[in-house]
Amino acid sequence: MSNYWKIFIFLGLQFLSVISYAQQIDIMGLRYMANAQKSRLVFDLTAPTQYRVFAMNSPSRLIIDIKNAHLKQSLTQPESSHPLFDRVRAGLKNDTDLRIVVDLKLAMNADNLVFGTNAKDGKHLVIDLFNQEANTLTKNEAPKSAVLEDNKKNTGKSQAASVSDKAITSKIPSRLVIAVDAGHGGEDPGARGPAGTEEKTITFSIAKKLQALINNQPGMKAIMVRKNDYYVSLKDRVRIARAAKANLFVSIHADAVLNADIKGASVYTLSTSGASSEAARWLADSENASDLVDVKLNDKEEVLASVLLDLTQTATQEASVNVANEVLKNFVNVAELHKDSVQKAGFMVLKSPDIPSILVETAFISNASEEVNLLSVQYQTKVANAIFNGIRSYFKQSLPEANVAALGL
Repeated sequence: MSNYWKIFIFLGLQFLSVISYAQQIDIMGLRYMANAQKSRLVFDLTAPTQYRVFAMNSPSRLIIDIKNAHLKQSLTQPESSHPLFDRVRAGLKNDTDLRIVVDLKLAMNADNLVFGTNAKDGKHLVIDLFNQEANTLTKNEAPKSAVLEDNKKNTGKSQAASVSDKAITSKIPSRLVIAVDAGHGGEDPGARGPAGTEEKTITFSIAKKLQALINNQPGMKAIMVRKNDYYVSLKDRVRIARAAKANLFVSIHADAVLNADIKGASVYTLSTSGASSEAARWLADSENASDLVDVKLNDKEEVLASVLLDLTQTATQEASVNVANEVLKNFVNVAELHKDSVQKAGFMVLKSPDIPSILVETAFISNASEEVNLLSVQYQTKVANAIFNGIRSYFKQSLPEANVAALGL
């Protein structure tokens, strides 16, 4: 059975509906089906409501957000013998909405996304995932019950389908590209230690060691955001990573505070407030927004762009936290931790909406003993190894076994 699936989503509702359903929706049950061509999920609802569905591959799973929804009873779990569905879990996304996560046994490739009516009352959410190696359905071969009668008139739906490939999920690459960002550089020295050590020198040295480790790992390639001692703006650092089609962005720094007694390493991801403000900035620039969702936008498509960007950011933030946790675990035996959990802040270099990004504060250069450590080749090597092992651990855990083997991780 192929690791790649074609996903079709059918619901008796319109995507991006502006209708507000204030009533609470009960999910009465969940059913599973499977045959040689497809696997199917059927959610039984008490009434129509707004929803969104998207897929993620790190690890492989399907995510369904349902507006104003409540579980009437615990969701039935799939049989262990099911070819695709592994486990289902649910929780409140906010005070009113429900998020359902379906863990998958295989990676998915969203080659097509079709919206249409499944039932006149709109009370059934049906998700079909087609095996591409079987007699795969194309858009023109989709079941008649799932074809929109007014599809030709509603250009919004056809455009939503055409952009789904890159907005919903990304293909697993043949080689993982890691953007390694040595903080500061050139006329920007960064922080200075009590003995005058400049942060830019330390970060570049650690970054070069990390680059070597990554490039020695089959299935991985490192690109240096700055290749020498020169200045790169924060926005250009993100641009360089995106131009290289990086799968991960790692920024290396050395912390500094007025209190010289404070020490320890920390790992950061983007804060929620930082992510929200960056989403607004990206959408303000139609060229940037169209680049992210792979479609040319016009005034009538602003809502579509906003939704697709939101889906992308949600996946990116979740992946960022996961890789940050793995890096932090590997720091335990290398350095004292300033914070024993992943921290969040609005660092500009973490604001790429479509690349998981972390920032590693390797130590406090403002602390005299840690300044000495940062100058030590041995300590720098340990730090680089901790970051590398965390990155590799993340990908080994998040990618399907077949892809881990193919990449040689």
